[in-house]
Amino acid sequence: MHSSKSPAPPLLVLSNGHGEDLIAARVLAALRQQGDNGLMDGMALVGLGTGLASVPGFRPIGPRQQLPSGGFSNQSFTGLLQDLWAGLGGLTLAQWRTIWQWRGAHPQGVVLAVGDLLPLVLAWDSGLPYGFIGTPKSDWTWLTNWGTTPVADAYHRCKGSEWDPWEWWLMGHGRCRFVVVRDSLTARGLRRHGIDALAPGNPMVDGPVAEDPPLPASLRQQRRWLMLPGSRLPECLINLERLLAALPRQPAALVLLATGHQLDLQALATVVTGQGFAPCQSPADMGRRPAWRRDNLLLLWGPGCFETWLPWAELGLATAGTATEQLVGRGVPALSLP
Repeated sequence: MHSSKSPAPPLLVLSNGHGEDLIAARVLAALRQQGDNGLMDGMALVGLGTGLASVPGFRPIGPRQQLPSGGFSNQSFTGLLQDLWAGLGGLTLAQWRTIWQWRGAHPQGVVLAVGDLLPLVLAWDSGLPYGFIGTPKSDWTWLTNWGTTPVADAYHRCKGSEWDPWEWWLMGHGRCRFVVVRDSLTARGLRRHGIDALAPGNPMVDGPVAEDPPLPASLRQQRRWLMLPGSRLPECLINLERLLAALPRQPAALVLLATGHQLDLQALATVVTGQGFAPCQSPADMGRRPAWRRDNLLLLWGPGCFETWLPWAELGLATAGTATEQLVGRGVPALSLP
């Protein structure tokens, strides 16, 4: 007996950031759970795309490169120059060619863009049907912080949306099958411009929650702070230095430093010891983890340990993006730096 359900078309995912990779991975994993066994390829436009590796049957394609700005060249002229010197132009051209080669091999395929303008433009340029999950922008940022950045706030207020007119055009294009944004307020702003935007929820916070791992005995009598400096280099190390410098010296606490796997131990140790921490032994029930101590503060480093350590946190010290949303979504208060 053959199923009457038509096979899923080949899918190409374009994401531009570690948080975007994780969001895409959650969506693709949900599709797999619903029986989508079709081809799923993807290209990380920023970084190495390690967050997508957990999806069953997922195949990374195209060139990948860790750039000096960590993917924030649009926010810094110096970062843009550094990225261009490191080969940003050639990387972007190679990624564009890869998308067109994929289109030639899969003319019935579809594209899912996750992020902001860059994946959205590339999805449109592919000539294939596409969907868009817009991750970085929310109308809450200018409605709730009116006056913090008066010029930008006035610009967004005039538009009635955090998204820009050229992005509206791409979202409203005939080949764009759906648009998903962060929240209902942002979706309402886009709908005023004729875009049928949806806000079904946050895939990093909503959905089934796995059972929390047991709290090790050595941590039960300690205050536990989860430090999240972000995932993109070199911004991660800059944020880490600022967070460590802001730590008070008096309260006794355990600082759980959760990062991605791409952070080098030697570079991390240079930043940590520069803030007055000295190497020490980690608690026996926490495994052989790099650890440092400064006065009453014990710092443990756990690359890839965010999901495990999140339920243990009593307070977050965060300059991350998606991870901070998950932290607050679990009801953990978080402090950040401007």
